Amino acid sequence: MTRVVRIGGGSAFFIDSAMAVPQLLGAGVDYILLDYLAEGAMGLFGRARMADPAAGFPADLLDVHIGPFLKQIAAQGVRIVTNAGGVNPEGLAAALRQRIAEAGLTLKVACISGDDLMGQLDQLAGLTDMFGGQPFPAEGVTSCNAYLGAFPIAEALARGADVVITGRVVDSALALGPLIHHFGWQRGEWDKLSGGTLAGHLIECGAQVTGGTFTDWREVEGWATIGAPIAECHADGSCVITKPEGSGGLVSFGTVAEQLLYETADPQAYFVPDVTCDWSGVEIAEIGPDRVRVSGACGTPPPATLKACVTWDKGWRASAWQPVIGPAAREKAQKQADALFERSRLMLRGRNLADWNHCEAVLAGGGEEVLLKLVVEHDEMLPVQMFLREQFAAISAMAPGTSVAFAPMVQPMMHLLSFAVPRDLAVPLLDGEPLEDSHPAWFDLALIKRPPAPAAPIPGHTFATLESLAWARSGEKGETINVGVITRQARHLPALRAALTEAALREWLPDLGAFTLAVYDLPGINALNLVLDGALPGGLNASQRLDPAAKSIAQRLMMFPVAAGV
Repeated sequence: MTRVVRIGGGSAFFIDSAMAVPQLLGAGVDYILLDYLAEGAMGLFGRARMADPAAGFPADLLDVHIGPFLKQIAAQGVRIVTNAGGVNPEGLAAALRQRIAEAGLTLKVACISGDDLMGQLDQLAGLTDMFGGQPFPAEGVTSCNAYLGAFPIAEALARGADVVITGRVVDSALALGPLIHHFGWQRGEWDKLSGGTLAGHLIECGAQVTGGTFTDWREVEGWATIGAPIAECHADGSCVITKPEGSGGLVSFGTVAEQLLYETADPQAYFVPDVTCDWSGVEIAEIGPDRVRVSGACGTPPPATLKACVTWDKGWRASAWQPVIGPAAREKAQKQADALFERSRLMLRGRNLADWNHCEAVLAGGGEEVLLKLVVEHDEMLPVQMFLREQFAAISAMAPGTSVAFAPMVQPMMHLLSFAVPRDLAVPLLDGEPLEDSHPAWFDLALIKRPPAPAAPIPGHTFATLESLAWARSGEKGETINVGVITRQARHLPALRAALTEAALREWLPDLGAFTLAVYDLPGINALNLVLDGALPGGLNASQRLDPAAKSIAQRLMMFPVAAGV
């Protein structure tokens, strides 16, 4: 089939906006994908399943995203693909079938499972984290899942599914599955599979490709009605990114290029279960208002293993927030933090309790207004409860200008580890039936042909800010932070490449501590991907920083000086 397939991105996470699905239904898309599963979400759903075996998935799919629109979905023939099943896809599929029957509809729901490895923990003992080498947890595991691919989704659609519910699949597979089904792509058509993966990657994060979190945010009008993304996909693997007519936001070279690099590492070895993607030569072109063509994705065989993640709880964390206002606010806030930590240690010793595993004060703001974040971690719950209670004493006992603490909370310490497993350890199941997972070849590092690095920059002493020369967006995966830097004019690429060194970044971002920098070139869009390994200790779930998602790192580089030459 050659007809263009229009896929809409209806959700970037399970509590994303309720506005996207009705927008996309109004735009007449063929498919709506709903991406719910960040790594940390798996731990939350796993904890919920441990409390109630019937739980383990979010109710948002039923109550917010598609439940209210089932009749319209059925009438228009729009097909839904979502990983909202969390750690209990069978449970969500059953609940959705009941909801459909109550509405008097006949939509067919398919369930893809087989990703859950909780019954195989003994076989996984001894494995280590693929990034930092940490050992597999011995106890407290809340979830353990492999990342499945797109071919099971394509098979479900081929068997007539109107709604496909999955557990842990790679995010972009929610789009690649429909494309495999519609265009008849086969295993081995690596470039097409890479292009379909890229289309999914561009729209899986919702409005991030339609102007959300964009460097040039002043150019983006209509945040209140920002458009959900639409990928108009072609049989050759190319696509056009756009948004519903009349919606807010912006689709441009910059918004699409930023999202291309978001949360990636090596752009020539972007691994998913069905293909290894090479996006270094991808080309992006504005072809009309809010219409951007993306082409040139290449692919090689996929890895011989599947990525998997395990989450576990160990210990407790308390977080407290205190506004400190007035002259010398930062000095007062730091003195207050030191005093509260000292006071809490005196109380712990008084009850013969161990010291904190970790404690940290983070100061946000300056001048006469500072927001003080205090975090403590302990193996037991009682100490963190004691610490939170003492926060209120600062109002009358410590720094003048201290206001009431914000919603202090105690929560379990969630940890995450990523590792690789043999493919036969996670056999995809379609409504309980095992599916074949075979590929004609496997990835080999020798397949990567690196592009030449940019030429040396023209000598000069004229400095410009990074923001004036480039767009940039940052994200995290595990303990790694990446910053995609895309030049506004190709002639500035050598200067950016020369300026963004490991030493310069460490000096500009001293709070990130010791990290190692890898720089990858994307000549197709005149961009660099900066990968800061070890810059986010503990990862998203365990980090105590003000911004554990690392969204702010690119913004903190906006004033970074670059010798731009002429």
